[in-house]
Amino acid sequence: MKSLRLTFNEHGKPNEVLRLEEHEVPSPGEGEVLLRMLASNINPSDLGTIGGSYGTLPSLPAVAGLEGIAEVEEIGHCTSGLKVGDKVRIPSTAGSWQNLICTKAANLKIVPKGIPAEQAGSAFVNPPTALLLLRRIVDLNPGDWIVQNAANSAVGIAVIQVAKKLGIRTLNLVRREELTKPLINLGADVVMLDDDQAPKNFREYTEGKVPRLALNSVGGNSAYRLCKMVIRGGTHVTFGAMTSEATRFPTRFLIFNDIELKGFG
Repeated sequence: MKSLRLTFNEHGKPNEVLRLEEHEVPSPGEGEVLLRMLASNINPSDLGTIGGSYGTLPSLPAVAGLEGIAEVEEIGHCTSGLKVGDKVRIPSTAGSWQNLICTKAANLKIVPKGIPAEQAGSAFVNPPTALLLLRRIVDLNPGDWIVQNAANSAVGIAVIQVAKKLGIRTLNLVRREELTKPLINLGADVVMLDDDQAPKNFREYTEGKVPRLALNSVGGNSAYRLCKMVIRGGTHVTFGAMTSEATRFPTRFLIFNDIELKGFG
């Protein structure tokens, strides 16, 4: 059976190294299933994997795409627990940017019925990341403040929504003012422009409270600004680097404010 897939034989910019190719997909053998992709995400981690900067890289050549939802189309011999028509999360090693995948049934997670493929396709990376950032880094209590940049990103929106449920208040930095109202409607407490005025003025909007946790997925000057917006003894955690700008080492805040810099991946 013929299928199309996006592959890369070397690391680089996606528009330079990705190739659309046709290939033959085998019929499923013992313990295998044939899957038809329904929804495939494009995450920053996908671009990092293609570019060669992500922490875990596949052997080349590789099929692009780390997250996606597929439907079981055909089942091989001795495959229990799955049936044709089931929606499943594919393993990240399979490559989601393709039409058809033949893979081991044991690697698959069934998606509960009633959840649209587009929603399920975005449920396994970003929302769990948000939950872990809010629960594993600092022991936060209802009423505590956190600050994050890239608040309109998929993780940022999930942080806003999860924090609202936990009673944690969010100070959210964005690059465009028109993002303020949509994020407030999603549950954000405060939305500010990510500029040099934010560290000077944020207390006016937080009743004088200072965040205990700063979430950085941008880097560069934005990451440095977050160091100015976290309480003495607070924690600054980096889980992404959406800009190619180098981040200044916050010597002053490490020495005099005793903040802690951590990574999360």
